[in-house]
Amino acid sequence: MNYIVIVDDHADIRRLLSITLGKQYEVVEAENGAAAMVAIHKHHPVAVLLDVMMPGELDGLQVLDAIRADNTTAHILVAMLTARGQQADGDEARRRGADAYFIKPFSPLQVVSWLRDHLK
Repeated sequence: MNYIVIVDDHADIRRLLSITLGKQYEVVEAENGAAAMVAIHKHHPVAVLLDVMMPGELDGLQVLDAIRADNTTAHILVAMLTARGQQADGDEARRRGADAYFIKPFSPLQVVSWLRDHLK
């Protein structure tokens, strides 16, 4: 089964996405950027759902940069999850290699649909 890593400092968002995705994927949760990098290298996911603003050493955009800079992870689908809804924020995430940009609050079904379309 394919792994998905969900990275968000809010446990309720991780839980909601885990419940929604858990029937189709093996879900691994991480609450910050450092834990995300460990999970990504350990589980080799097909996709990462990544919060932009997180406390700690690495925010979501820095994790995205690290994913794209590493040849072993650069192919992974990355969707950013954020409360920052400005067009410039989405453009910056895409410029840095994000495959999608979901603005909170979003429907978990949107994420499921996006994953289904991109993981064929």
